[in-house]
Amino acid sequence: MFKTILVPVDLGEIEASKPAIAKAVELAQSTEGTLRLIYVRSIVPVTYMEFMPPTFDEEQQGESEKKLADLAAGVDLPSERVSAVVRLGSIYNEVLDEAEKTGSDLIVIGSHRPTMATFLLGSNASTIVRHAKCSVLVVRT
Repeated sequence: MFKTILVPVDLGEIEASKPAIAKAVELAQSTEGTLRLIYVRSIVPVTYMEFMPPTFDEEQQGESEKKLADLAAGVDLPSERVSAVVRLGSIYNEVLDEAEKTGSDLIVIGSHRPTMATFLLGSNASTIVRHAKCSVLVVRT
C-alpha cells in the first residue's frame, strides 16, 4: 500500500518524534515499504552570521547528519529500507519538496495536541496536511 514513507523529525525533541517513527515503521513493515527520515535545519538570519564561526554551517550540518543517522540506525527495519536526509530551510517547504522528490506516498508527522495559539497561527503539521500531494498521517504526541 505505502511504498515510500517520509517522516519529519525534530532532533531537538527526539522523544516527541518517536511515536510518529514507530507508526511509520509499523506501516512500512506491513507493506514492505521504505522509510525516509528528514530533519530540516533553520536558516540563521544574515544579521547573526557575523557572530558565527566560519565553519558554523558545516558543523551544524555534520552534527545533524550524525544524530539523524544514529536515529535511523535504531529503526526496526532492514538498513536498506531506511534512509535519512538533512535539509536547510522552512520545515513545511522542505518536507513537501522532499515528499515530491522521493515520490513519497505517505507522510507521517508527529504533532503536539493543539493549543489556541496553533489554531490561530497554524503549525508545520497543519500546513503539510493542507498542501501535501500525498496522504498524511498525523500522530498525536
